[in-house]
Order: sequence, then C-alpha cells, then structure tokens
Amino acid sequence: MRRVRIRLVTAALAAALAAGVPSAAAYGAPASPAAIAQARRAAFEETIRQIPLQGAVNVRDLGGYRTYTGGRVRQGLVYRSDALSKLTAADITAVAGLGLTKVVDFRIPMEVQYDGTDRLPTGLAATSRPISDLGLYGTLVRAISSGDPATQEQMLGGGRAEAYMRDIYRTFVTGAESRAQFAATVREIADGGQGPLLYHCTSGKDRTGWLSYVLLRALAVPETAARDDYLASNTFRGAYDAQVRAALKQSGRMQNPDLLFPLQEVRQDYLDAATAQIEADYGGFYGYLTVGLGLDLRTLAKLQAAMVR
Repeated sequence: MRRVRIRLVTAALAAALAAGVPSAAAYGAPASPAAIAQARRAAFEETIRQIPLQGAVNVRDLGGYRTYTGGRVRQGLVYRSDALSKLTAADITAVAGLGLTKVVDFRIPMEVQYDGTDRLPTGLAATSRPISDLGLYGTLVRAISSGDPATQEQMLGGGRAEAYMRDIYRTFVTGAESRAQFAATVREIADGGQGPLLYHCTSGKDRTGWLSYVLLRALAVPETAARDDYLASNTFRGAYDAQVRAALKQSGRMQNPDLLFPLQEVRQDYLDAATAQIEADYGGFYGYLTVGLGLDLRTLAKLQAAMVR
C-alpha cells in the first residue's frame, strides 16, 4: 500500500511540476482561497507539542500540524531539540520513551567541546553532522571571555550581532556543505522505515529551526504555521536565556548582557534573509528543495507518505 501511495504522490508532483504550478500546489494544495484560509486557521489553533525535560528546554514533536492537502503531520516520528548534553537521569528515561533510533547533532566540534556530548539512552549514539555557524560560537566565547565591555560592544553591538545572524541564515541556502547535511537528514526522514529521529543544534533554534521550517513547508504545512513553529523558540527558551544573561551580569563577565539578545532570539528578519536567498538562488522554495537540496520527486513523495496521514 505504501508503494502505491508513493507512486501516486510522485505522479501528482511530477504532473504539477510539468504544468508549472506554484510550489504549494505542487504538494496538492487546494486552489480555493477559502480552503487555504481554513487550513491556516486550523494550523494557528494547534498547540505546539513540547517534550518537557529538565536539561533541555526546546524539545518538541514536529508532528500534529495540518496540511494544505487535508492531512496531518504524523506525531512521534520526528523531534527537534536543543543540545542534549545536560540531560538528567529522568530526562534520559523520558527520551528513551520516545523510541528514537537516530539522533543527528548539527553542532560544530567547538560547541561539543564546550557544551559536552549528548547524554542519550543506552545503545543510542548521536550522528555528528556539523553545520557551519560562520564562527559565531567562537566569537561569542571570545567576547564573553574578554570581560571587557568595550570589546564586547565592538564585537556584538551596533547591529553587528543581527547582521551576523542574517549571514548565517543565508549560508543555510548558499553553503554547499550545509545543504548536504540538511538534505541527508531529510532523506533519512523520508526513508520512514528506520523509526523516530531527533535532530538538534546547541539552542535548537537556528540550524534546527531552519530544517524544521523546511520540513514543514515540504510537507505542505501552511507557511504561517511553519513560521510560528520557528518563532516559538523564543517562548520555550525565554526564561532560560534570561537566566544566562543574569548570571553573566552577576558574575561581572558582561556589564551589558542585552548584547546577547540578537543571538539568543529567533527573528522574522533572520528567516526572511534565508527565504530571500532562496528566491534569488533558486526562484522559489520548490527550487531549493529539488536543486539546492537535491531532493528528487520520489524522495519528496516518500517524505509525504512517511510523514502525513
């Protein structure tokens, strides 16, 4: 039955692409504005499914969202999170209950060195799939370690931190290695037979946030819902990030920890930087999927078959 569904979805995708229809319609989206509005309202009303843990604050099930096609993204198959290096024993038990068969770690070696390797259930080891942060983590470490307000202002102030973030998001589109790492993860999810998968970076908001946005869009989840899922990191990380800033000020390492706001938050203009780059390089989201990530129609159909019910 699954093979039949894949063939049908592949044929629909191929026909839509040949007809030159927009990318949303290429995934079977209804043409009716009323149907689109209804899907958006339903997605907006849904609650994001957080997995509450003590040692990680941004762990979520990516499933549950409604799609333009009238389906719903399956739950219990794909999870997104921040680093798992500080999980408690109770957290590890909770993670074991998710039945994960694979964990993908997008952190670069320097992040793993400072934050630690993932603490995972017995028999489960993270697959390292580093995605460049353009040296941001090292810049942040140097700025905080300096303890000098003038140096920190020079490195992070005056809009420099925001510009750094926009540049990072653009490399999600322009960087060949970044695209390869994202694509490998999407292919594993599309495979569907290996079981539940979790991917993460340090904060679970930028590299992880971007891939989550891409996956939801590829599954024909309305852009508004995919964007809201991305922006929700601010809600889940807000209290923890405030504690980090307070601790840095109390310790004397930063007189103005508000310089970290642009680095700790996700923002619409960061996402816009990446999507604008998609338009410039690939002419649209579908081009990014098929040319940028190298995902053929069969892979996209398999992704639909595996992830949407």
